[in-house]
Amino acid sequence: MYRKFIATVTAASIALTTLGALPAVAGDRQTVNAVAALLGLAVVGKIIHDRNDKKKQASHHQHKPVHREPAYKKPVHKKPVQRQPAYQPPRYDQPKPRPLPDRVSRKNLPQQCLRQVKTHRGHVRMFASRCLQRNYRFAHRLPSQCNYTFNTGRGERRGYEARCLRQHGYRLARG
Repeated sequence: MYRKFIATVTAASIALTTLGALPAVAGDRQTVNAVAALLGLAVVGKIIHDRNDKKKQASHHQHKPVHREPAYKKPVHKKPVQRQPAYQPPRYDQPKPRPLPDRVSRKNLPQQCLRQVKTHRGHVRMFASRCLQRNYRFAHRLPSQCNYTFNTGRGERRGYEARCLRQHGYRLARG
């Protein structure tokens, strides 16, 4: 660290020792000038050395990068967080909710239309066609392959076989 300084001081001391070996002459102006020049060089060397040390210290010190916000920021629109409200008992002035109406399934056939008819094949359970048209809203949507026509003593009758309708997902309405 102080190599240059030590080298300068050593050079100055060697020079001074050689001058000391010369005979001393009172009032010798050259000797005084030489010593003054050497002291001046030593002072200038020390100033240069100190300046170099400061530069080294400054170069080793790294500045942290400065983070600056951009001049324009896009506005951020955040949706408000919806939290569930705490339980509140119903107020007395609020109307009570109505019960949902009973759903009527279109696959439930009316019970009063079920008949048991005697045919040449034996007894057949069937739904009378005219009764279904009067009491069942979706009679026009019943499968045509379940349509059954038979003769009785009172004429030709039409209806739908109960077994065939059950295979297609229809059932007898209870109640």
